[in-house]
Amino acid sequence: MPEARHPEHELYDSEERFRLLVQSVVDYAIFMLDPGGRIVSWNAGAERIKGYAAHEIIGRHFSVFYPPDDIAADKPGTELELAVADGRLEDEGWRLRRDGTRFWANVVITALYDADGSLRGFGKVTRDMTERRSAERALDERGRLLSHLIRAQEAERQRIAWDVHDDTIQAMVAFGMRVQLIADRLPAEHAEAMSRLGDTVSATIDRLRDLTFRLHPPELDHSGLPEALSTYLAHVVAEAGLTWELRHDLRREPSPEIAITVYRICQEALTNVLKHARASSVTVSLSADDQGLLVGVADDGVGPSPDAPGRREHFGLIEMRERAELAGGWWSMEAAPGGGTIVRFWLPTPPSEASAERYLPR
Repeated sequence: MPEARHPEHELYDSEERFRLLVQSVVDYAIFMLDPGGRIVSWNAGAERIKGYAAHEIIGRHFSVFYPPDDIAADKPGTELELAVADGRLEDEGWRLRRDGTRFWANVVITALYDADGSLRGFGKVTRDMTERRSAERALDERGRLLSHLIRAQEAERQRIAWDVHDDTIQAMVAFGMRVQLIADRLPAEHAEAMSRLGDTVSATIDRLRDLTFRLHPPELDHSGLPEALSTYLAHVVAEAGLTWELRHDLRREPSPEIAITVYRICQEALTNVLKHARASSVTVSLSADDQGLLVGVADDGVGPSPDAPGRREHFGLIEMRERAELAGGWWSMEAAPGGGTIVRFWLPTPPSEASAERYLPR
């Protein structure tokens, strides 16, 4: 039988394994402070992140990692006091490396007590979050650029729609009225030809009105995203001979930038259905999902062709994907269960946009 080990040996081995684990971690700076804030242990991650070797930093006060303005405000001392009061403290902010460069750190300080309840010191875990912060700031900047781009684009669309409506269409209407007046005064053998010209003018006016509708849907400004999509489906998809359904569980209207992005992607997806799918029905769905908006456009047509990778280079598909990705989301197209094609995309709804949201009518 193997010899039974003494409990003290087991405890020593356990503590040694834990020490080796902490010492070997390189992605986190893990070290201990005495009750006064002086460093008493140092691991490989601390050396990698902060730049100090153990012999250079042990015994020094941990305030050496803080920028001068934080030291002047006694932030290190305040953090230790809060850790004692609450048991732990978590903070994010700028910290200093050995060479004086700054990095954005996530810091957790935990107060450590012995069996008698006496404060023995603090455990401190620091992560270098500089890359994540840079990525978040880049995402925020991309969001601002998206907002400016969409607003400029939609303002231009609206201007063109108004110009067509107020100028071109009105001129065509006046021209059609004159044609009709002339037709009424001409002999029968010439009146028919003039009436056909009037019919052509009327058809042209209808196409121009359809153009203004596609350029800038007025329902998006007045009634919200679901109503705008419903109107588009009834106006364009139904007139093409397809049945349609719109499903949504949205209680709030998304921001104007997100709403118009969803509308434009759906518009392009539905245009592709009408041109290529040979479908008889289409379903558009919108749902709040994972701090964003999940949208699907499904049809019962022929489905993606075998050369789908080549089709993905089609400008319309590229535009849909780029719109979604520019907004910080994703886009996909795949065969739908039971046949047909489904386009899915997800757009984030930043918390900062909550104030811009409005409730949708139920």
